[in-house]
Amino acid sequence: MAVFIRERRGAGLRAQMVMLAVAVVLFFPALGAGTLFGQPVTGLVAPVGISVVVGAFIFGIGMQLGGGCASGTLFTAGGGNARMLVTLLFFILGSLIATHHVDWWLALPSFPAVSVVKTFGVLPALIVNLALFTLIAFITVKLEKRRHGQLETPVTTDHRGLSRVLRGPWVLVWGAVALALLNYATLALAGRPWGITSAFALWGAKVASGLGVDVGSWGFWQSAANAKALAAPVWEDVISVMDIGIMLGALLAAGLAGRFAPSLDIPTRSLVAAVIGGLLLGYGSRLAYGCNIGAYFSGIASGRLHGWLWLVAAYAGNVIGVRFRPIFFAGERPQVALTGC
Repeated sequence: MAVFIRERRGAGLRAQMVMLAVAVVLFFPALGAGTLFGQPVTGLVAPVGISVVVGAFIFGIGMQLGGGCASGTLFTAGGGNARMLVTLLFFILGSLIATHHVDWWLALPSFPAVSVVKTFGVLPALIVNLALFTLIAFITVKLEKRRHGQLETPVTTDHRGLSRVLRGPWVLVWGAVALALLNYATLALAGRPWGITSAFALWGAKVASGLGVDVGSWGFWQSAANAKALAAPVWEDVISVMDIGIMLGALLAAGLAGRFAPSLDIPTRSLVAAVIGGLLLGYGSRLAYGCNIGAYFSGIASGRLHGWLWLVAAYAGNVIGVRFRPIFFAGERPQVALTGC
């Protein structure tokens, strides 16, 4: 989002629209039927309310200060970025703090959870969503051409074959399609779409419990599913296993590409931004029922209106976050704002 906000370069957003288009084409028929390969499946459908707007907005600010979204934080931390490990630690802390307050937030006014697949049917839901993806892509093209006269030329590389797979850069559309297919595989294997941040809250709760904090008395951890997860070993939590897998995969990729080179030389202001950003990411993700993966990607793929509201609020948060970045990142040029997402 930051590149589009700062530079009006829309290749990343257009790739996201491709990802979402592939996802809804795969997801909607399965969710409409309620089964996939003979196994029951459900989407991630959540209420549309004030907590979503506030949570997604502060998550967007956190993306710019922390340096990434949820998946980006895991990936860059796993790849050896010491600063992003700080972001991750405070992401976990922010998630834990939010579970202590979340009942108050969720009690604020909201509309009931709505699944467009269940409400309107598979085909109408597909038509509307695909039209919206096309419209967003069209708008990014128009705005990019208005600013720059033409679309950005794709990055070229001398790497070919396996070398390109290991060292990159990948063509954005390849990554978009791969993510949609992987999310579909998650739906088939886990019975639910991909999510990330609920594991962070769980990790924080387990550490807090080990330190003597009675998190089990908090309302969030008294629901049947959350109480079960808190009592069970972490390796029995599907989302935790997938999150750990992302970090291990990033570690392996960085090692194979010769890019694993952790450095503890982190400027003080950048470190402060990582702390603040991590807290905002964690707190916001609990309020908004997820992050860019669980709320946005899997939310829209599940046919829920909540995912679209998350996108709008998180975009607004990113706009504000981009304005805060020069305070923490000395010498950053106005047109540059890179995150791990």
